[in-house]
Amino acid sequence: MKRLGKQTIQFEHPPCILETASIVGPKEAEGPLASYFDQCLEDEFWGESSWEKAESKIIKETANTVIHKSGLAQNQIDFCLAGDLLNQCISSNFGLRDLAIPFFGIFGACSTFSESLCLAPILVESQAANYVLCCVSSHFCSAEKQFRFPLELGNQRPQSAQWTVTGSGCVIVSKEGQGPFITHITPGRIIDMGIKDSNNMGAAMAPAALDTLVTHLQDTGRKPSYYDGIFTGDLGYVGKEILTELAATKGYQIKANYNDCGVLIFDQNQQDTHAGGSGCGCAATVFSGYLYHQLKAKKMKRILLIATGALTNSTTTQQGESIPGIAHAVSIEM
Repeated sequence: MKRLGKQTIQFEHPPCILETASIVGPKEAEGPLASYFDQCLEDEFWGESSWEKAESKIIKETANTVIHKSGLAQNQIDFCLAGDLLNQCISSNFGLRDLAIPFFGIFGACSTFSESLCLAPILVESQAANYVLCCVSSHFCSAEKQFRFPLELGNQRPQSAQWTVTGSGCVIVSKEGQGPFITHITPGRIIDMGIKDSNNMGAAMAPAALDTLVTHLQDTGRKPSYYDGIFTGDLGYVGKEILTELAATKGYQIKANYNDCGVLIFDQNQQDTHAGGSGCGCAATVFSGYLYHQLKAKKMKRILLIATGALTNSTTTQQGESIPGIAHAVSIEM
């Protein structure tokens, strides 16, 4: 590994994303990316008695799917990095408790997927592991209950609110493989611009995405045009527009090759998701399904994935705290 600039790590022998898997809920199954997911559910409970148990089942089955697709035996995987949005990461803890793989529970809110893709290649490149399993999940119903209001109340959501993706995305990072490869990572800093509206997460997270994006470009000496696509994870329509405008003030024109996973996963005209998608499962399912397919098919050869997270919970919101943001960037190339 080699340190570049302020925050970026370059891998001299880039680890490979060996395989991916994704399972999504019924609303995601009605969106434009449905054909890229491994499984689409018909209801949010999936035969379970609660939304929380359903989310644990989703991440469990997604992990089993990616292991099966990889052709690896379960005991060949050295570590598992996993996280979700619920208190103490219960979806990951309960869903993956039977894996019998050394486990690291991680949390970066909606940025957890890219956080795992920053940590996994470090384990591989340092020769501490040959294979690392990265899993994250989220669930619209469980997240609404924890962070905002129980769905039974029928509260009206403002247009700036996003729809938490019901789904899980899992990948296996490997020492060897045919690609795509993780070539650089730029872990982000916590950025807090004082925004307090929990129904406008895109605005709260966009400054963190800007900070990480600009840092990555400066550290690597690259221009936005180096990438076939720059994808944030969870900004939605509001945050995407803010980031595009903020980047321009820093001298970076990203509109031509920039998009957001929360914009891609739902159909704005046909589905009522307001400002688009969010949640740990947003970037994870879009990458594990659509973006990974584009890379393997060589329709894209270089992408920059910047999943973003709002580091807040219901307690801090009730206490009048602002919403700190975080964003981690992962350069993935064929």
